[in-house]
Amino acid sequence: MKSSRLSGKRALVTAGAQGIGAAISRHLLAAGCDVFIHYHSSASTAKTIAAEAAVMGRRCASTSADLTKAADCERFVAEGVKFLGGLDVLVNNAGSIIARKTLAEADESFWMDVMALNFDSLRRVTKAAAPHLIASAKTAGGASIVNISSVAGRKGGHPGSLPYSTSKGAVLTFTRSLANELGPHGVRVNAVAPGFVQGTNFHATHTTPDSAKLTIAGLPLGRARNPDDIARGAVYLAAEFDGFITGATLDINGGQYYC
Repeated sequence: MKSSRLSGKRALVTAGAQGIGAAISRHLLAAGCDVFIHYHSSASTAKTIAAEAAVMGRRCASTSADLTKAADCERFVAEGVKFLGGLDVLVNNAGSIIARKTLAEADESFWMDVMALNFDSLRRVTKAAAPHLIASAKTAGGASIVNISSVAGRKGGHPGSLPYSTSKGAVLTFTRSLANELGPHGVRVNAVAPGFVQGTNFHATHTTPDSAKLTIAGLPLGRARNPDDIARGAVYLAAEFDGFITGATLDINGGQYYC
């Protein structure tokens, strides 16, 4: 998706060198953004994306960070803002199911790990980024935050995803509440809720082939989503930095309905 409305905008993307995040980074660059990428273990892909950005005439750099640590969240934002010279767009994409565990199987430590990765990291990065987004909104007419949640946060997930679904539901509530808080400052906050996304490490690791086939068979469009499908939605919401969409969740699930 290309959009001149994002030309020259400055964006941070967490987990921006893998799966959905890599697609979002690339689509933001194609739309005209300069991008600073967080990664945890995907250094080679981050370098590849930076090389692609240079060909486009865009600026792109990256840093490694463990976003379950508050200090790393703050460092990532500080390094990104320094490189970009400000901030217009934040995409909170980092997250994982970690493992499938039922209520009986998931102990306190596991719950804390899932919440730390999927919700606390997002909260901390957003808190560090908010002053810079507000400052940009004052001079540029607006700024955007896009949070990547999940269909699991809407309707719960398959067995063993209770902690993950809970954390992704928290992301949706956080999105709506933060939209109220930051709206008066010109910062719009929205979310994307993907369903099963084919071609990602997440589902290759945590979704069985039989489960994937069953999910795809129930979709009106007859195919799974791919990372580019999700990235186009995220970039659309990012481009609404001065628009009238805030506190919304964009469902990208091929027509899947909710119970």
